Amino acid sequence: MSNMKQREPPEPPCDVDRISNLPEHIVDKILSHLSLRDAVRTSVLSTKWRYKWATLPYLVFDNQTVLVPCQDQTLAKNKLVSIVDHVLLLHMSPIHRFKLSHRDLQGVSDIDRWILFLSRGSLKEFILEIWKGHRYKLPSCVYLFQSLNHLELFNCLLKPPSNFKGFKNLKSLDLQHITMDQTSFEHMISSCPLLERLTLMNFEGFAILNIRCPNLLFFDVGGVFEDVIFQDTFHLAVVSIGLYVNTGNERITAFGCTGNMINFFACLPHIQRLEVQSYFLKYLAAGSIPGKLPKPCNDLSFLSLRINCNDTDENLAALCLLRSAPNLQELELLARTDEQASTTRTAANTVENFHSITFSQLRLIKIVGITGMRQELSFIEFLLASTPILERMSIRPASADGRWELVKDLLRFRRASMFAEIIYLDP
Repeated sequence: MSNMKQREPPEPPCDVDRISNLPEHIVDKILSHLSLRDAVRTSVLSTKWRYKWATLPYLVFDNQTVLVPCQDQTLAKNKLVSIVDHVLLLHMSPIHRFKLSHRDLQGVSDIDRWILFLSRGSLKEFILEIWKGHRYKLPSCVYLFQSLNHLELFNCLLKPPSNFKGFKNLKSLDLQHITMDQTSFEHMISSCPLLERLTLMNFEGFAILNIRCPNLLFFDVGGVFEDVIFQDTFHLAVVSIGLYVNTGNERITAFGCTGNMINFFACLPHIQRLEVQSYFLKYLAAGSIPGKLPKPCNDLSFLSLRINCNDTDENLAALCLLRSAPNLQELELLARTDEQASTTRTAANTVENFHSITFSQLRLIKIVGITGMRQELSFIEFLLASTPILERMSIRPASADGRWELVKDLLRFRRASMFAEIIYLDP
């Protein structure tokens, strides 16, 4: 018996349809990794796969998933509309995520029909990006999406109805190139009690950013505005804010007798990461600038500042932030040399008055766009002398002009940290 040859199991017939008998969760996994176009193509695999794609909970119509190879804009738009109509007509399961972001699509009335159709379901994520034409006015039915947890709009006009009660389940809101009046904006923000992430870019119709969000964790804003007011935002941890237009010293005024700096940080006790972009540091410098904030930002570990080192008030504002962040570990300075200071005090003297300060946790410093002027070098010298555990400072000038002089200046500056490495990067 031991010498008998063991029989091998018979090979399955070659005509067995393995793909049709895959478990449902495997099929769903496969489809989830395909674009909508490729998912629809799976309908030719077998009879059982014919309408598998029609149960997809995520529908994405963009230039990668929907190709419209046509130079005629009208024909391209009509073909795209036909594709969306066809998919929605055959779709047989709840839609949880709907994204429409196609370069050939303008704000056409067909979008109204699709939004009305989606409002009858339990949509959780809605992304609409109109890349051509005027602002697309959202239909009133979009404000019925009460199951939404993510809303993203680009190039849209928002006019919520008077009976709009907010999005009670919304956690993420991204509004870019939108138009909305002041009252509607404030009402929408305050009527999203679960909101955790808010992005505002290039907006029109409102100029006061009154942010009342008890659960807000992330705030990213860039545009033209007059004031920003945080209320009940004690959990806010990440802030990136840019004032895009240089309104000039004569037009930036402090809102309140305490100055913009103190007002801005009053409801940000747990901020961890702050990016001050464009001209927003000039805004913070308006009014009274304290030596440091009344309450320190103990959780702040990363700070990025777009700064004009030739402006005394901006230097004072930067120093205030540095002194108010005892646990700061990483600092990024982006030079802005497009204007000259209008004050009579010199920025160099401003820094020299604070040479006794020590930043005991600062390890990494990145400096970009400097030209080598005296005020910039004074700030660098001050930082090197005030950071006892600094590990690395990288410097990328605005141009290669005078680079050897800059390198020589850097080498002669005293360093408080014996381990500090200075890295010069070509512009």
